[in-house]
Amino acid sequence: MAARDRYSRKLECSKCGRSGFAEASEDDDPRRKNPGFQVDEMPAGFSVERPSNDPAKFMVRCRCGNVFAFRQKTYYPPGGEPS
Repeated sequence: MAARDRYSRKLECSKCGRSGFAEASEDDDPRRKNPGFQVDEMPAGFSVERPSNDPAKFMVRCRCGNVFAFRQKTYYPPGGEPS
């Protein structure tokens, strides 16, 4: 059985600016087809919208209703900088 890599990822909502750190983990075996990605802890104000074994397809929902991928480049519309 492979060990699990654990790491923190800052979640930041591009709509309302809410942010927090999620704790995630995945298998540490590069030979595995599926890395077994999972979010172990979600910060307050965020919830899981659609779970996935791929962090780029794992969708997170902010309390304000904005939905975004767990792994993304943050994008703010003009004038929508975080406060």
